[in-house]
Amino acid sequence: MSILKHKLFIVLPILVLAIIFVFSLTMIPSINPTPKNLPIAIVNEDKGIDVPQQGKMNMGDLIAKNIQTMSSFKSGTDSSVKWISVESNAKVQEGLNRQDYYAALVIPSDFSTKQASLRTANPVSPNIQLYVNQGMNALASNMAAQILNQVIESVNNKIRTDLLTAIDQKGGTLTTKQAAAIASPIVKQVTNVNAIGTHSASGNAPVSLFQPLWMGSIVGGIVFLFIKRKFVLMTRKEKLQANLLQFIWGVVLSLVAGYSFTWFADLWGLNIQHFNDTALFLSISYLSFFLMISAVLSWIGLAGMAIFMLFLFFGTPLLTTAPELLSTFYQDWILTWLPMNFMVKGLREIFFFGHGLSLNHATIVLIWIGVVSFIVLMASSFKRNAKSELLVEMHSLDS
Repeated sequence: MSILKHKLFIVLPILVLAIIFVFSLTMIPSINPTPKNLPIAIVNEDKGIDVPQQGKMNMGDLIAKNIQTMSSFKSGTDSSVKWISVESNAKVQEGLNRQDYYAALVIPSDFSTKQASLRTANPVSPNIQLYVNQGMNALASNMAAQILNQVIESVNNKIRTDLLTAIDQKGGTLTTKQAAAIASPIVKQVTNVNAIGTHSASGNAPVSLFQPLWMGSIVGGIVFLFIKRKFVLMTRKEKLQANLLQFIWGVVLSLVAGYSFTWFADLWGLNIQHFNDTALFLSISYLSFFLMISAVLSWIGLAGMAIFMLFLFFGTPLLTTAPELLSTFYQDWILTWLPMNFMVKGLREIFFFGHGLSLNHATIVLIWIGVVSFIVLMASSFKRNAKSELLVEMHSLDS
């Protein structure tokens, strides 16, 4: 059959293989994500205790040092945790709200006093406070919580062994109260800060809002490209007017998209606590994306669609993953340059950190993307167009 001799028929298996290979790369970030240098704060407020004939003893210092030197979670290159020493509980709360740490471990001021009581007839188990910063990233914060639970369990095992050895050497017996205290030498108290709450897509609400807004931006850019192609714009003035109209209409579209999308999301059950802030930020994001897409399409036409579809397919898995769970390549060369990453960051601050709409880093970057895209879009008005120039020349000959 002649169809068997067609070049595309023969090349088709290679083409399918190439497409599958390219899009299989989107799976890499989500396959077995492991934390690397996950920032966790550690605070030691223990005031210590005076021990007769031994002087000052601070068990909090010893615990903090042991935690930071544990082989599984040691601080350093390619370790799972990056322990960050912080002065006080108040300072660590500020850091959690600034998204500096995924979690924090706080040793209280009476730790040594209660620790010493475990060897007495009236033992009182010391507390350690654990803070889990849920709003930063649900997956990473859960990993941080698991790491801290393992840390406390390891410390508990060591203290339990030391206490039992000391009691055994003295040939003593345990009371019921002592046995209960030794069973759990340290009591952990876990607090979720910047909690994701309910109806937040398990903390992925910011990412969930990305795809519809991105697709709406693409559709808006493509439709305007077809509109401009339908009308033969022969002069630079006409092109400038068309591009300026595209910008003005983009502002209108952004407000429609931002407010309607926020209303839809709220209607479908997403927890929208700051309606106007969310709607305005989504409007800024839409306008930024719309201008960026329009600018690229105005220069290279529909071929530019491939860029933005790749952004969509490669960007979505990365946006759900914390940077510390990605390879250095994905952190530095992919995630950092994704424009939608700033949309997700801005929405996280509005949804989970109560910052509201402000000129934070994410908003400023989105505005700059829009400004640069606007300049590029307007500059396309001066691009040479062979078809338009031919029509102008024919018009001049006719006149």
